[in-house]
Amino acid sequence: MAKKPAQRYRPPTKAPARGGRPAGLFTWLAVGLVIVVVAVLVIIKVTSGGTSGGSATGFQPTDPTTFAELTKVPVSVFNTVGVTSPVATVTAPLALKGQPELTSTSASGKKLPEILYIGAEYCPFCAAQRWATIIALSRFGTWGGLGNQSSYSQDVDPNTPSFTFSHATYKSKYVTFTGVEEFADYIDPATNYYALLQQPTAAQTALIKKYDAHKYIPALTTSEAGSIPFITFANKFLVAGASYSPTTLAGSTRSQIAAGLSNATSPVTEAIIASANYQTAAVCSLTNMQPANVCTSAGVKTAKKAMGLK
Repeated sequence: MAKKPAQRYRPPTKAPARGGRPAGLFTWLAVGLVIVVVAVLVIIKVTSGGTSGGSATGFQPTDPTTFAELTKVPVSVFNTVGVTSPVATVTAPLALKGQPELTSTSASGKKLPEILYIGAEYCPFCAAQRWATIIALSRFGTWGGLGNQSSYSQDVDPNTPSFTFSHATYKSKYVTFTGVEEFADYIDPATNYYALLQQPTAAQTALIKKYDAHKYIPALTTSEAGSIPFITFANKFLVAGASYSPTTLAGSTRSQIAAGLSNATSPVTEAIIASANYQTAAVCSLTNMQPANVCTSAGVKTAKKAMGLK
């Protein structure tokens, strides 16, 4: 499989056509460089940014086997993979300097760095990115409420297998996490548009407008501002787009990908884990290198060196 650059797309601006591929819905961009927004937070609690909706088939909780394979990747796999993938270009989060730290209060009342994700269930690039983000944050805390989700069936990289943050919770003593899935993966017949799922708050919208733009992400043109997925790691690192191409996951089922996460030689695993190591390194810089067993591991050290972090 040939290497492909990471990609991102601009959120939809026109209603998709019924019964077919969305007409003019996305501007699909091949950038070759995915950037992790400084959202330095391993949230103690995953909160939604707005009212949660449903999906055409209803919320489907991730089964225990897949959940365990996803959140308990062997340390040896992280260390063996490092940041190398023979089948996909994997990009690191983009470091920011001189920006006010994004924080939120955990369930225990502690002020912690916050990681904010903005995406949508129909988005194949969001689908690819969630694998690595869930895995990375699993090293700092505990997930709950993850559901199975695949990208929209009639667009680029259709049915990319993944998960959804629409009902997710996250507990950590190091960071907090907020996930916002703006739209579902199906068309609302009343609007002839993707069904609204969750809405960002005014504060979250302001962050997107400020940071998801060329000024802070040089690879973005003016017309590409607001691309998703967007992740800010406490405004210290940014990601705008998938850190590896969703095409990497083509032909594999969710169960197959999850089961393969224990195999460090699997091409799909290598792409996902390389991205997870980069994101883990970004989070470690927010937590003062805690927990030590994670932040001083070989895979994270490799990612830190590649990112130029101390």
